[in-house]
Amino acid sequence: MGYAQLVIGPAGSGKSTYCSSLYQHCETVGRTIHMVNLDPAAEHFSYPVSTDIRELISLDDVMEELGMGPNGGLIYCMEHLEDNLDDWLDEQLDGYLDDDYLCLIAQIELFTHVPVLRNFVEHLKRKNFNVCAVYLLDSQFVSDVTKYISGCMASLSAMIQLELPHINILSKMDLVSNKKDVEEYLNPEAQVLLSQLNRQMAPKFGKLNKSLAELVDDYSMVNFVPLDLRKESSIQYGEDADVKVRDFDPED
Repeated sequence: MGYAQLVIGPAGSGKSTYCSSLYQHCETVGRTIHMVNLDPAAEHFSYPVSTDIRELISLDDVMEELGMGPNGGLIYCMEHLEDNLDDWLDEQLDGYLDDDYLCLIAQIELFTHVPVLRNFVEHLKRKNFNVCAVYLLDSQFVSDVTKYISGCMASLSAMIQLELPHINILSKMDLVSNKKDVEEYLNPEAQVLLSQLNRQMAPKFGKLNKSLAELVDDYSMVNFVPLDLRKESSIQYGEDADVKVRDFDPED
């Protein structure tokens, strides 16, 4: 059985830096990891890439040969990837061992606009891979409640569409000058969110604000883990956690 981590998030959220640190960590602890690029517009990486969609199709080639813009070209690349999943991906996975770890890097547009990322994940599952999703959001992006709600909705969209074990990460915590501005958003309360939204938005949005705040709070689906890459313990999150046997005990 193989294991894979799908790293997603908006542009500029720190995915490349996170993946570079993850690669270095695995190298240090002696774990084999393969970095997989699913962004046809990517240019440079600070870590070796084992599997690269650009070997199948690149955005620059699509724009040049088909005369498409960047957005249409990206969608075309993803549809081409989906059409070639069986042949191309199977060939890429042939040399991997059962205990190897995959890290897949993708842009947020790949699951909000087209189903290719979900289909990609389903293909990995059929190949006996356990897959989890890691959603990154820039910690400086959530210093304002309206931006925080926007980030929560994007994260919730990823959860619903991908249907994977999921963790949300606040990246770039080392760049935050006042940690208290961010800490209150890690596990927010509905009433606090609602009061902040009402102060910043027109009264006509009152009902919408209430619904959004309750959505974030009632289901407790969206919370964030801070990531400060200056601390080794940040990248090791959960490695030393004990299994809670009671969670697996059958009900009486």
